[in-house]
Amino acid sequence: MRTPNRSPREARLRRLLLSAAAVALLSIPGAYAEDVAAPAAAETGGEVQQFCTNIADAARDQRYLLQKKQLEELQASVDQRIALLEKRRDEYQDWLKRRDDFLKQAELNLVGIYKTMKPDAAAEKLTLVHPEIAAAIIMKLPPRQSSLILSEMPGEKAAVLTNIISSATDPNTSKEPS
Repeated sequence: MRTPNRSPREARLRRLLLSAAAVALLSIPGAYAEDVAAPAAAETGGEVQQFCTNIADAARDQRYLLQKKQLEELQASVDQRIALLEKRRDEYQDWLKRRDDFLKQAELNLVGIYKTMKPDAAAEKLTLVHPEIAAAIIMKLPPRQSSLILSEMPGEKAAVLTNIISSATDPNTSKEPS
């Protein structure tokens, strides 16, 4: 059919372009293949669905078995770490007991050393020691000997040690103010 607005030349050109477009479309390899492949995909869709349905339980079981195996491996690893930590804790507790025994023995020996010293010599030595240690030693000595040692010390040092001793015996020292 010819339209009144078009010339015969335009009509021929239009037919030529339509023919060229048809040849170009038919020459594209995938264009025709899609029409043939579409019905095949529709036919196999039911088979694929049936296959997936049939193996779903087996796949789930395999997934569970794999997860169980991984959990068992993790549990074994955790058990090994716990055993190692318990071994190290036992070693630490043994070391701590030996350390405490040594410190008690050293403390008794240290107190014994100052106990046998003359008050003026003990006072001179305790002025050179850290105040908390000196106060602890004086607290362990008999009161009479402690008073003699404190009286031989310089007044400032004796006052510092007395303050430490009094705060150590005060039951409210560690309590927070209300």
